[in-house]
Amino acid sequence: MSVVSVGDVLVDKEVLQAFFSCNLHECKGVCCVEGELGAPLSDTEAEILSYLPDELLRILPQKHGKYFRWHGGFEVYQGRYYTRTINNRECVFSCIRDGITFCAIEIAFHEGLIGYDKPLSCRLFPIRIRKKFGLDYLVYERSEMCRSACDSGGELQVNLIDYVSHALEAVYGSDWVMSLRLFVDSSYRK
Repeated sequence: MSVVSVGDVLVDKEVLQAFFSCNLHECKGVCCVEGELGAPLSDTEAEILSYLPDELLRILPQKHGKYFRWHGGFEVYQGRYYTRTINNRECVFSCIRDGITFCAIEIAFHEGLIGYDKPLSCRLFPIRIRKKFGLDYLVYERSEMCRSACDSGGELQVNLIDYVSHALEAVYGSDWVMSLRLFVDSSYRK
């Protein structure tokens, strides 16, 4: 079976076996630019991103700030919220620094300008939370744009679950992440 249960969360074995470590100098933050839809949002995140404080708006490129004022920070597709994209490309919250695309929300959060971080789906990426049998089901969303992150993770021996452990803790708590690590250590890291 390619799915395991850790507590009441189903986890695809590929999530447990993968190596991953973003290499922004290689990919240039393309995950904030590629795709027709933006990042999936919870209802709470959509509510938060419906209004942006001036501190965050100042970080955005002028074009993105203007777009946000006209269209807002999120859109609804098939009943789910997503960050708004400009021309079905870059996220409205993206900004470029030194040739690399970053999340303005994340920058503002780390600079202490706002009290919330970038969307959880962005922090978890390339893990996505789906539903299976009514339970959360963690899957690894492989993407060509992340080839350098897979290579880098393999070279550095950084497991995907370790790379996104803070985001997993935000969703499931530190005890669950500890259980996940114990399972991986006993099953895959020998």
